[in-house]
Amino acid sequence: MTYHQLGRSTLHPSSIGFGCMSLKPGNPGNGNILLRAVDLGINFFDTADLYDKGENEILLGKAVKAKRKEILLATKVGNQWRADGSGWDWNARKAYILSAAEKSLQRLQTDYIDLYQLHGGMITDNIPETIEAFEELKQAGKIRAYGISSIRPNVIREYTKHSSIDSVMMQYSLLDRRPEEECIPLLQQNNISVLSRGGLAQGILVDKPAKDYLGLSAAEAQNAANAINQLSSAERTAAQTALQFVLSQIPIAIAGIRTMEQLQEIAATTNTSPLTEQEIERLKASVPGIKYSDHR
Repeated sequence: MTYHQLGRSTLHPSSIGFGCMSLKPGNPGNGNILLRAVDLGINFFDTADLYDKGENEILLGKAVKAKRKEILLATKVGNQWRADGSGWDWNARKAYILSAAEKSLQRLQTDYIDLYQLHGGMITDNIPETIEAFEELKQAGKIRAYGISSIRPNVIREYTKHSSIDSVMMQYSLLDRRPEEECIPLLQQNNISVLSRGGLAQGILVDKPAKDYLGLSAAEAQNAANAINQLSSAERTAAQTALQFVLSQIPIAIAGIRTMEQLQEIAATTNTSPLTEQEIERLKASVPGIKYSDHR
């Protein structure tokens, strides 16, 4: 496993992060999967207060409590569940963020959150107030670093200009290269780490049937999956090839993991051969690149 500095922080997350949202509630094997991930070198675990109405945080906190000093806990805030549980509403106000952080700390059974992330963000938010909340939490020692999880270029630009974020999580895969146009270069220039999610494109690049995806046709998605498979073998599976593509552009890939078998395969990605420049270009040529049309 390899590790990278997160922005300007002192955190060094593993190249492969564990996306905890994929864990099925009530699965008695979840704890073993999480602990095995630590044994395999994964030290970065990403969740959110939104997932399973906070139960995902509880699951994660309980499972890794004995390993707390060895790992980095990342969670998110901004989506507030309604009292009747019927859904959630966006809330990026300072008072809510401060209150939600305390609840996440309790559910995670920890005194501090390593990376606290705004779970979205809108250009109409009171962004200075939101930043103030994160800075206050950081100064109080309740979080070590903060970032945003957003695919909106206009929001990303604002936080890059006016905050001390250390990371931005965004969707990125061979089928979704939208961050290449503006966001990745902007963040790299400002020493802000990019965390990717969705590297397997809902499984389309691995073993799921092709379908229309973000404006790409099912046939175009299938072409990309075919290209991934052509560069895969017993030494580097399709999932590992798809994630190696992500890692060729972005240092940290968060992967949703549900089973021990998936964990073993995904954690071993950094032990496989990196893609050559020729292979990267071959993959990119297999499918048209798309660009953000909204929130520019």
